[in-house]
Amino acid sequence: MKTRTIGAFEAKTHLSELLERVRRGQVYRISKRGRAVAELRPLTQPQCRPRFGGDEGRVTVKAGFDEPLPEMAPYTK
Repeated sequence: MKTRTIGAFEAKTHLSELLERVRRGQVYRISKRGRAVAELRPLTQPQCRPRFGGDEGRVTVKAGFDEPLPEMAPYTK
């Protein structure tokens, strides 16, 4: 899609509508007093939050994992 230039007042007034169009791929250049100051464009990577417990069963901790390391003995006294 071609980049459209819109004024800051129009962007403020129609922000919800613009965000929906941006979600579909439209890019807007926002200008103030005739000078471009910002671009409103879709994110390049989707924002997703890690799911708690999502790696359950993939990671195993061996017995003795938290035992002191013999080579660290001089530093722990």
